[in-house]
Amino acid sequence: MNFLLALPVLLPLLAAALTLGLGRHYRIQSAVAFVTLSLSLIFALAILGLTDKATLVLDVGSWAAPIGISLVADRLAAIMLCTSLVVMVAVLAYSLSEGTVHESQDIPTPIFHPTYLVLCAGVNNAFLTGDMFNLYVGVEILLTSSFVLITLGGTRDRIRSGTVYVAVSMVGSAIFLVALASLYGACGTMNMAQLSMRLTEIDPAVAMLIQTLFLVAFGLKAAVFPLSAWLPDSYPTAPAPITAVFAGLLTKVGVYAIIRMQVLIFPTSPVDVVLAIVGILTMIVGILGAVAQDDIKRLLSFTLVSHIGFMIWGISLANTLGIASAVFYAVHHILVQTTLFLVAGMMEKIGGSTSLRRLHSLAKISPLLAIWYLIPAFNLVGFPPLTGFLGKLGLAEATAARNTPLAWALLAAGLVASLLTLYVVVKIWLQTFWQGRESAQESGGEEEEAVDTLNPAARIPRGVWAATGFLTAVTIGLSVFAGPVYTFTERATISMTRAEYQRAVLGEDGRGHGISKLSSGNREDFLNEDGNQADTAAAETTTKSVLFDALSLSPRKSYGSLPVRGGSND
Repeated sequence: MNFLLALPVLLPLLAAALTLGLGRHYRIQSAVAFVTLSLSLIFALAILGLTDKATLVLDVGSWAAPIGISLVADRLAAIMLCTSLVVMVAVLAYSLSEGTVHESQDIPTPIFHPTYLVLCAGVNNAFLTGDMFNLYVGVEILLTSSFVLITLGGTRDRIRSGTVYVAVSMVGSAIFLVALASLYGACGTMNMAQLSMRLTEIDPAVAMLIQTLFLVAFGLKAAVFPLSAWLPDSYPTAPAPITAVFAGLLTKVGVYAIIRMQVLIFPTSPVDVVLAIVGILTMIVGILGAVAQDDIKRLLSFTLVSHIGFMIWGISLANTLGIASAVFYAVHHILVQTTLFLVAGMMEKIGGSTSLRRLHSLAKISPLLAIWYLIPAFNLVGFPPLTGFLGKLGLAEATAARNTPLAWALLAAGLVASLLTLYVVVKIWLQTFWQGRESAQESGGEEEEAVDTLNPAARIPRGVWAATGFLTAVTIGLSVFAGPVYTFTERATISMTRAEYQRAVLGEDGRGHGISKLSSGNREDFLNEDGNQADTAAAETTTKSVLFDALSLSPRKSYGSLPVRGGSND
C-alpha cells in the first residue's frame, strides 16, 4: 500500500495540468478540482490509518534510500496531511459556492484552479518527503503558486502585498538553499534518516551554523518574531478563501519543518533557549499587534502570528509531551484559523467591509453567522473543553515537567496571550455583532461611516454556510475525540525520533536496501521492540494524565524516547 504516498502529490499535479486546458469550461474545471482533492483526502485518511501500525516508505523511481528520493509517511506526516486536505477541500467548496472563482474582476477562473491544485500538491509534498532537497522543492512549489494566488485580480493592494510577499519568500528560499548546500557539503546526503546519523559525526560548530540557517529559513516561513512583519501586510488583501488557506496551511509548513528538524535531525542541539525566547516574543508581540487593529483580517493575521508562538513553546520544551502538544495545537490551529478567516469573508460579504468601525448588528441580521463566529473564536481563546484549551493544557503540563524559569516564563506569556486573545475576539463580537448602527456611527467618527446593512444575509450561498459549518463541525469533533487524537500525536512524536525513523527508512541494520552501512557508531541510538512498546504505553499514560488528571500538573520523569536536550532552558 506504499504507492498511496504518491497519490496526494501526483493527483493534484495531474489535475492542475488538466484544468489548465479546461479554462473555458468552468463547471468541468471546478468538478475536476473538487473531485481530485476529495480523492486525495480519502487516500490521506487511508494513509493515516496505515501509519498508526507502521511507517510507510515509498522509494520514488525505485531508487532506494538514501540515494533516491523517499516519500515517508509516519504519524506526524499523516495527521498533518489529513488536516491540510480537510482544509483544502472545505476552502475550495467555499470558493466555488461563493462565486469567487468565476468573477473575473476578482479571480480569473482559468488561473485559480490549476494554481490552487499546484499549491495543494506542494503542501502535500512538503509533509510527505523524507529528503531535505525534496522538502525545498515542495516549499518552492507552494510558494510559486501562492505568488499567483495572492496577486490574482491585479488590484493595487494585492500587487503591493504580493511584492512584499515575494521579496520575503525569495530571501527565505535563498537562505534555505544556502543551508542545503552547507548540509550536503558537510554530510554528503539529503536523506533525513541518513542525516540524523551523519550530523553526529561533523564539527559541532558547523552543525550549529547549518541548524541556524534552517531555523531562520523555516522561521521566516512560519512567521515567528522577529521574522513575521511581512504577514499582516500580505495575507489580508487576498480574497477570503485564499487568505484562509494561506493562514491555515502555509505557516504550518514552516512549523512542521522546525519540528521535524529539531526532533529528527538536530535532537541534541542546545538551541532550546533561543526557541523559548522566540516563542515568548512571538506570542506577546503578535497579540499586542492584534489589540491595536481595527480591521478584522489584519487583527486575525496578528493572532495567527501570536499563536504560532504556542507551537514554538512546545517545541522549545524538548520533551515528548511538549512536542506532542505542539503537533496537537498545530492541527487545532489549522482548522480554527481557517474557519475564522472564512467567517471574516462572510462578514465582509454581508457588511461590505471588514472594518470594526463600519460593521454592526450582524447578530441581528444573521444569528447563524454569530454562532459560526463564536465557536472558532472561543476555540482560539482556549475555552474548555475545546481543542484550544486541551492543547494549552498539554503545553502547561509539559512546562511543569520541564520546571525551569524560562519554561515558566513561556507559560506566563501563553496566559497573557490567551487573555488578550479573549479581549480581541470579544472586541470583534461587541463591535460587529452586538452594537447597533448608531453606536457604530459614533465609534467610527467622521472618517468612516457605518454601513447600512439591510438583511443581506440571503446573498451568502448555502455552500458557503456548509463549507464553514463543516470546518466548525470538524473542530468540535476534534474536541470530542481529543483523547485518541492526543494519544496519536504522542505516538507520532515517538515515531519520528531518530531510532524509529532510521529503522523505517533505512532498515534494521542501517542499510538502505543494499546501500552500504552508514555509521556503526550510531547503532546505539536504535531502540529494541520492548522499548518501543514501553514508549507507546508511556504516551497513553501521558494522555490520560493530561485529559483526566489535569489539575495535578505533576512533572513526570520520562516522556517516552524523546531526549530532553542539553541545557536547562534557564
